[in-house]
Amino acid sequence: MYAIVVATNIGIFVLLALSLNIIAGYAGQSSIGHAAFFGIGAYTSAVLTSTLGVNFWLSLPIAFVVTGLIGALLGLASMRVKEDFLAITTIGINFVVVAIFQYAPIFGASLGMSVSKPSLFGVKMDNLMFLILVGALIAAMVIFMRIIEKSWFGLALASIRNDEAAASSLGVNIVKFKVLAFAVGTAVAGLAGGVYAHYMTFIYSSDFAFLVSISILSMVVIGGIGTIRGPIVGAIILGIAPELFRFISDYRMIVYGGLLVLMMLFQPQGIVGNGSFLVNKFEALFGKGRKKSVVS
Repeated sequence: MYAIVVATNIGIFVLLALSLNIIAGYAGQSSIGHAAFFGIGAYTSAVLTSTLGVNFWLSLPIAFVVTGLIGALLGLASMRVKEDFLAITTIGINFVVVAIFQYAPIFGASLGMSVSKPSLFGVKMDNLMFLILVGALIAAMVIFMRIIEKSWFGLALASIRNDEAAASSLGVNIVKFKVLAFAVGTAVAGLAGGVYAHYMTFIYSSDFAFLVSISILSMVVIGGIGTIRGPIVGAIILGIAPELFRFISDYRMIVYGGLLVLMMLFQPQGIVGNGSFLVNKFEALFGKGRKKSVVS
């Protein structure tokens, strides 16, 4: 069913948006090459299963760990470059990674790479089973992010995001928490890549190009950076939009860029971010209702 295919694709991008939100939203680090880690996870899982014969269910945690370790290196690099320079660095990483996929024979080079459908209890996974898998991963991710928000880890990331110098003066280990944020965020992107590769059964370097990174970033910013609901809403909206407006598909990046500019100018909190117009209206309406019930 076509709706299941669309829903699964959107679900994978929900995971990607949530993973970028840990880096950009929680830790406040500029990362504009997130699709590189999506691709690293996809190709890691694909090579493990198609070339080395590793079971799909084992390839996913391996892709998670491998991508997280590479992301941790980026976290270390972020200590030397700040803000705009970090953003440029992540863009460069995206182009380098895509070039490696494009020319390295182990990754299928310019021909791309074929990936077999995995099995569950001896049954080949169909689209519905992949949708259930993606839904379970999203649920686990949401719970994990809620735990982060209420933990010392989340508090440390928030302090780094608000004022890195002040956080350091209060004893927050900047290196440790930045590296952890990059490691966790990129590892989840790698996990999403592993699922994507086996869901699509064929991957090509352009699947992880810089334009994909812009799409992921757009989902986070338009939905509401720094929240859990924001990236989910952003991914759903921008995931459905191409299906509804196919007549402007060739201009999708222009539309995304325009939306980002408009959001930054008029609603930097995002559609459902903290302090956004919709959230303020919601709180005003339902907040008053709660107050009246308490008074009565």
